[in-house]
Amino acid sequence: MTEYDPTNKMAKVFVWIAWIIALALLMFLFQDVLDEQYNPNSQPEMRLTSAGQAEVVLNQNRQGHYVARGMINDTPVTFLLDTGATQVSIPAHIADQLGLVAQGSYPVQTANGRVTVYKTEIAQLSLGNIFLYNVAAHINPAMKADEILLGMSALKRVDFQQTGKQLILRDPP
Repeated sequence: MTEYDPTNKMAKVFVWIAWIIALALLMFLFQDVLDEQYNPNSQPEMRLTSAGQAEVVLNQNRQGHYVARGMINDTPVTFLLDTGATQVSIPAHIADQLGLVAQGSYPVQTANGRVTVYKTEIAQLSLGNIFLYNVAAHINPAMKADEILLGMSALKRVDFQQTGKQLILRDPP
């Protein structure tokens, strides 16, 4: 006949709790590593050239993309640089947070098909120590991501060059 031992049952519960806490701690500790792999440019390297031009150096992430923290109208945002995008493309949920005003709709062809977007203008966009003003953009209600596509309406206003796994952005002379 087996005897019921309440301390044995309590011990098993505490072992399970210990494992759950250990896993939660590991997730917490490694989340920073994963974030850094996705966005190695959370604080982009900034410098001035000998000619006094602002310069930002971005590193590729593990997928080969350039993701970087920046600002739109003094609000922190995450940019995904996209030379294939004609305009800066802002997901509607981020545009709402930024207080951007839609000024009319028009259709565009995206990688995910045809979608209707809304014209807007960004008063100030910054990436590191590079500042751009009155940048044409559109609000895209079909985008569900938390990144803003930094397209050519902004990138054509800076000089950029890729060397190895780095992209150097520079204010034009």
